[in-house]
Amino acid sequence: MIYHTTTNCRCSTRLHRVVRSSSAVVAGLIVTLLLGIVYAGDRGPGPFDQSIMSRIEESTANQDTLLRLLVLPTEPIVLLPLLAVLALTALLGRGKRELALVLAGPAVAVALNTWLLKPAFGRYFDDHLAYPSGHAVSLVAVFTVLAVLARPGVATRLVVGIGVLLTLGAGVGMAALGYHYPTDVLGAAAFAIAVVLGIAAGLERLPGAEKSAR
Repeated sequence: MIYHTTTNCRCSTRLHRVVRSSSAVVAGLIVTLLLGIVYAGDRGPGPFDQSIMSRIEESTANQDTLLRLLVLPTEPIVLLPLLAVLALTALLGRGKRELALVLAGPAVAVALNTWLLKPAFGRYFDDHLAYPSGHAVSLVAVFTVLAVLARPGVATRLVVGIGVLLTLGAGVGMAALGYHYPTDVLGAAAFAIAVVLGIAAGLERLPGAEKSAR
């Protein structure tokens, strides 16, 4: 009877995780789609972007070194070693689903963004497709993976907090340096979170997920 109750509790917890992830996936995709529709085909900032960019430019004038440092966490030279550490940790811990999430989450998010979303929405910043931001997708996807794999509680909140700060900083840097509009970063963050959580929820539903979670 005790074992049965414990098992039901674990199943209920797992179900709640999947439901929460599914809600976040839907919300993220809606945000991405709505912003994409609003700015599809644009070659300039909308009023919202212009307002934010004006304030950023005023407060970061002649701060190119700082701005490039803010953008640095979005670069492969930072993210790929972090992914390698996560993959090695999952491999040593014999976590097949964790390893699959590390390998597939960011890769799928970046691939879909590059080959599907950017051409579909066709929003430009100068001469390059800008929505959603590929650099922001990479950063947020990696930190979403890290948040999913982190120990629940303080560790997860810490990862989420750091991820939010880095994403905000990168958004400021990319807007000030003329790489992206702020809404490019917002849409990218929503999309990356949706993709990674969607993959995580799918892996959670695979046979044997309950047993590996014990």
